[in-house]
Amino acid sequence: MINIKSLTKKQVVQYFIDIGEKTFKGKQVFKWLWQKYVLDFDEMTDISKKLREKLKSEFVIEYPKILKKQISKDGTIKYLLELNDGVTIETVWIPSGRRNTICISTQAGCAMGCKFCYTAKQELIRNLAFFEIVDQIVIIMIDLKKRPTNIVTMGMGEPLKNLKNLEEAIEIINDEIGIGIAARKITVSTVGFVPGIYELAKYPKQIKLSVSLNATNDKIRDYIMPINKIYPIEKLLYSVKHFIKVKRKRVTFEYVLIKGVNDSKDDADRLIELTKDIECKINIIPLNISINDIDSPFKPIDSKTVEIFTKWMMKGHKAVTIRKSKGRDIDAACGELRIEVEGKNGKG
Repeated sequence: MINIKSLTKKQVVQYFIDIGEKTFKGKQVFKWLWQKYVLDFDEMTDISKKLREKLKSEFVIEYPKILKKQISKDGTIKYLLELNDGVTIETVWIPSGRRNTICISTQAGCAMGCKFCYTAKQELIRNLAFFEIVDQIVIIMIDLKKRPTNIVTMGMGEPLKNLKNLEEAIEIINDEIGIGIAARKITVSTVGFVPGIYELAKYPKQIKLSVSLNATNDKIRDYIMPINKIYPIEKLLYSVKHFIKVKRKRVTFEYVLIKGVNDSKDDADRLIELTKDIECKINIIPLNISINDIDSPFKPIDSKTVEIFTKWMMKGHKAVTIRKSKGRDIDAACGELRIEVEGKNGKG
């Protein structure tokens, strides 16, 4: 049978119209699914028993399974979820003061090949359907009995390579009878897929954009982020400026600081120059290297270098922050838990 959550809001409403029911019945069911996240049709107490029986004869309600859950000392929780076809993905709960962020995946695996990313070591299996994207939020809310304040698409995959499903997911996340999170609290990230940035600029909701820049010249970026060979820095920044012009929102540049690769004074100066006429903030992210990753071409960066680089950036009068590394005592780097579990199971 069909997982009823695989229907969009419009499709749910249309189903009820087609069987001779009122439109509001479809909206009631949608609310039960995405705001009250019921496990069974019999929990839909404002739907008649006859109608519930009809739904049970045609649909099922399915959720991902939690295969593994790791809890860090800092409160970060890493989930490995199994989807209905056996594919696994990662999702992370990140608490920070009054803010609780859920980092969701948009693809199983990734094809972007960024050298510093654990997910890049895993081939792209498939795009996630819109309901599989939203279900990551729901399963954590069920498990923790808490609501997130913010959503970021910084898990597995390149979100703009799955934009249609992502936008449909955002509709549910933002819907007042869905998850109910404001668009301004939703951040879409990209490694620099330029056509996707232009498409996202057309999307009417006022979501935020985060761009993984990570280098200040094409030679370095070509090496650590192969997508740069197709969409070099100049084209990427032009698309970002277009996004800002259309959406009238500043963007965030993520800059993963890698020891001996992009951490020099010249790198800082070039980063200031590249972004001087762009309304943005810059997140400095010290590279998170697992102690078990003996194959990594990179080494962990020391806190002193991070501090010095950040001071250089601040002299350029940029809005600069250091993203504190979370979950260092668990497999918190993107893709790391999936590699660890599937390796043990003989899948990787």
